[in-house]
Amino acid sequence: MSRATVPESEVRAPLLAGGQAAGPRYGDVEEPPPALRAGTFTRNLGTLEAFGIVVSIVIGSGVFTSPGAIDSNVPSPGMALVVWLVGGVLAWTGAATMAELGTAIPGEGGVQPYLKHIYGDAFGFLAAWTWVVAVMPATLAILSIVFVESIYSAAGVTDQADRWGHKLLSVCVLAVITVANSISTKASTRLNNFFVVTKFATIFAVVVAGLGVVVAQLVHKDRKDIGGRDWFTHPWFGYRETVTPDGDRVDWRDMGQWDMFGHYSAALYGALWGYSGWDKASYVSAELKDPAHQLPLAINTSVPTIIVCFLAANTAYYILLPWKLISQTDSVAVTAITRLLGPAFGIVAAILICLVVAGSLLGNSFVAGRMAVAAANKSWLPRIFGLIGRVRPVAPNPDEEPPASPKSDAPINALVLAAALSAVYILVGNFRALLTFNGLGEYTFFLLTVVGALVLRYREPRLERPYKPPILTPVVFAVVSGFVVVRGAVFAPVQAAVLAGVWAVGLVFYWAKWLIWLRRQ
Repeated sequence: MSRATVPESEVRAPLLAGGQAAGPRYGDVEEPPPALRAGTFTRNLGTLEAFGIVVSIVIGSGVFTSPGAIDSNVPSPGMALVVWLVGGVLAWTGAATMAELGTAIPGEGGVQPYLKHIYGDAFGFLAAWTWVVAVMPATLAILSIVFVESIYSAAGVTDQADRWGHKLLSVCVLAVITVANSISTKASTRLNNFFVVTKFATIFAVVVAGLGVVVAQLVHKDRKDIGGRDWFTHPWFGYRETVTPDGDRVDWRDMGQWDMFGHYSAALYGALWGYSGWDKASYVSAELKDPAHQLPLAINTSVPTIIVCFLAANTAYYILLPWKLISQTDSVAVTAITRLLGPAFGIVAAILICLVVAGSLLGNSFVAGRMAVAAANKSWLPRIFGLIGRVRPVAPNPDEEPPASPKSDAPINALVLAAALSAVYILVGNFRALLTFNGLGEYTFFLLTVVGALVLRYREPRLERPYKPPILTPVVFAVVSGFVVVRGAVFAPVQAAVLAGVWAVGLVFYWAKWLIWLRRQ
């Protein structure tokens, strides 16, 4: 189809240019073919696969490493469990709102189509740009670093995270995961199912160890060498003195209300990071056979399951360890198993946690590739990143046989892009800085998306919504998202400035494309 034959209604000009269409395709102004509009990926995933992807992404390093950070910011173990519960419920409200949008506004790329529909093309582009360039690469970098750190910790080495050897190993781990995801969608989901089983098995082992200590302590009440014993002799909601990793002591009885609020907010921030990934089911909604039914079902089964697992695991930690130790370690699970069963079992625990982190890496890499494809199909990235099963386009030749369908249905170029950007973050960043940077990027657009869901309820009340949670659900999550963004910007101005720079570069890229499109008119 030549430009002269393109109907005016199908010319996709940027929304903010004054038209109502969506933006030029990268290099021309034609609509994508019907097959592409219908969706790039085959709808071959079911509820179980979506459930597995969410569980695999969310149950990662957080439940095994962040309990110490949460414990050091609350006055009692009971309140730590309450924070974990509140964080899970808040993540559930966000996931439910995403399910409402995912079933009402179909499309690939998670929040990208939602923001485009609500606010216009520029907001959809900026979300896609932020996720492809910042959020997902930072996530993959964090998980790669944690994977290698777990190996070092099992060997008793804890001060190598900034060394080049550690960083290069992290890049190698990322490369292996990228290759695994490049085989095919089915291969990825089958491998993901293995990791899901590993995650449940690891948490089950921690919980069983905790239950064993409870039974042994109840049978032999006078023994003092079983587990941590504090769970048996101290009140779970009573104030206690907390020792921070740097050796400072916090006396909660003498703390003012404002300082107490600051600590609770830090604890909640840690819990929300532990649950990060709850939104990822919406990123594969375009590959679900029946998203209107399967997406809400996957979310409303996976998130409660994760909450129960996290509460059970953290309860077990407080049974297995003396309470003063939990706030001082970033490897709670390994420390607990090592103390209970010895160093050999500690190494086994470290191996299992490495497999858990590998599962999260696989799931996040899987999603990262699909986000880049969605952005490329909307002309927000070069077309080459939207190719499926090939690394370069195949030009049609009327004198030759049509090219055979690619054996792989994986977005290879998009996966390579995510891996390359992640490698840069690994080499120049560190765990804590990347964690804050990632959270700021995610929750800024979560806030915009959830507020947009509220706007749509009044602006488009007749929009078909196969799934519609109570209005309190998006309201609560909007408040929490705003809190996370403001707190992160105040306490991490450097990361906030870098994120603002990413947005500025993205907008320059967007407007440059728009000007090129105008000149071609």
